[in-house]
Amino acid sequence: MADTEQKSPYSELISGKMPPWVMRFVKSTGKTINQFSMIGSGDRILLGVSGGKDSLALALALSVRRRWLPIDYSMKAVMINWTEHPIPDERRSMLHDYFDALDIEFTIVDEPMYPESFKGDFNCYLCSRNRRRILFTIADKEGYRKIALGHHLDDLVETTMMNLFFRGDFSTMKPVQTFFDGKLEIIRPLIQEKESVLSRISATWDLPVVKPVCPHDQTNIRSSLKPVIHEISRMDKLCREHVFEAFDFKETGK
Repeated sequence: MADTEQKSPYSELISGKMPPWVMRFVKSTGKTINQFSMIGSGDRILLGVSGGKDSLALALALSVRRRWLPIDYSMKAVMINWTEHPIPDERRSMLHDYFDALDIEFTIVDEPMYPESFKGDFNCYLCSRNRRRILFTIADKEGYRKIALGHHLDDLVETTMMNLFFRGDFSTMKPVQTFFDGKLEIIRPLIQEKESVLSRISATWDLPVVKPVCPHDQTNIRSSLKPVIHEISRMDKLCREHVFEAFDFKETGK
């Protein structure tokens, strides 16, 4: 669906008027949360928002799921706005409206994309580390022990291939990852969801997606691996799931 085509309002999803395939997405996200004991009653979750389809779909799933459950948890969404490539004011307003509709507190933090500590260097790893550092600082200051990120199954497969082929290391991102001797956790509720599902949600409903400017988004290794994974999936449509299962992540849910 082209951007110029009419999209359905996301308010329909929030009100519960969602087609079966979106319902399956929300329930599947909840299943992953339960499978790895990601969220419990009374938890306070800091949601890392990039402004892309993944984090906005994650916020939607977590908000809708919270309305269905007998337990309650609070969430705050934080978006890091690189001062070198600022988010347009119009998109800021649309993002605030979206999170208001989801009943999630939302704030935008302005930070430099190229801090002095980089000493002129820049790559995807440094950018990701900088973003994570900022989120860790906010979590520590405001007393959050869990940070939810919108990484999905394709992200896991790409990370696995990058580590294996270019670093000689069979490792990847985990559903739940602890830091600082267990004082902080990163949780990834979408880790078993295919990117195609998230793309379909974004293409069908008017989520206020904003794509921050990135000088490397079309030339980095991750973007080059996407068509490779697509070709492999034509030979085995479950190839992504096989990579996930190969790690035998410890399930902690009941």
